[in-house]
Amino acid sequence: MRVAVTQHEPVWLDLEKTVDKTCDIITEAAEAGAKLVVFPECWVPGYPAWIWSRPVDFELGVKYVENSLKIDSAQMRRIQDAAATHDINVGLGFSERDGDSVYIAQVLIDQKGEVQMKRRKMKPTHMERTIFGDASGSCLASVVELPENGPRVGSLACWEHIQPLLKYYTLSQNEQIHIAAWPPMDPFVEGSPGFWSMTAEGCRSITQTYAAESGAFALHCTAVLSDAGIRKMKTDGPIMGSPIAGSSAIIGPDGRLLKTAESGSEQLIVADLNMSDVTKTKTFADAGGHYSRPDLLWLGADPTPKPVVRIAKSNGV
Repeated sequence: MRVAVTQHEPVWLDLEKTVDKTCDIITEAAEAGAKLVVFPECWVPGYPAWIWSRPVDFELGVKYVENSLKIDSAQMRRIQDAAATHDINVGLGFSERDGDSVYIAQVLIDQKGEVQMKRRKMKPTHMERTIFGDASGSCLASVVELPENGPRVGSLACWEHIQPLLKYYTLSQNEQIHIAAWPPMDPFVEGSPGFWSMTAEGCRSITQTYAAESGAFALHCTAVLSDAGIRKMKTDGPIMGSPIAGSSAIIGPDGRLLKTAESGSEQLIVADLNMSDVTKTKTFADAGGHYSRPDLLWLGADPTPKPVVRIAKSNGV
């Protein structure tokens, strides 16, 4: 199966223009012969990098919510139509607007333009909680089979890849291709006070570990952050406070890097995946199958979304 992994810069804080760019990239990926194209975390309308510089910015906060993407919207329909027009599956990361709340979300749109999977990030990471809400059971609905007997594709976002139980729940669904959506990440700088695990190198290593654990191909997808993007978000902190070239990659089911993006430019990484390599890897060790011990260790999960309950007042009570 031919896949395309994006390494591009969104049109920061602009819903309409980022959707335009999304459709253009979908077209480019289809013209390259890809049957699946994937986008990074919060691609629409861009990852809110300023949160790592200052905890509150009401002006940018309002603009971010207003430019986030609703599931049932004309903008999402345009992306679905682009997928159908070009006969390509799309894994999209975006900030989902629900009322005046936003959530880190992912959808998988099939080649007919139908949403086959929608999920929210289980727990926003650290400063992300100043912007985004938590998921409920929707965070677990991640692995689906693509049409026409296609491979089983799953999705997680960012540091969900260090959540052992969530990872196991995902890989146990016989995942064959994994979409790993990440924000722009700074390269590692020796002596930095930050965590190596939060750098471009650290996060890509986390995805490589997931590939080896799951025995699935992993599509490691990040975004570009330019000087213009930094100025637009007025961020000058130590994390995501400098231009970021992106670190997208395609990773084999044994964890090896198969293809990486060139540093410093917007581009698609395109590769043909031999799906029998997944079977080959899992014959050695299938963590969700013959290499597991369900008689000794097991996982409980409640995938039922929890609805918001609104209580209507009657007679002032």
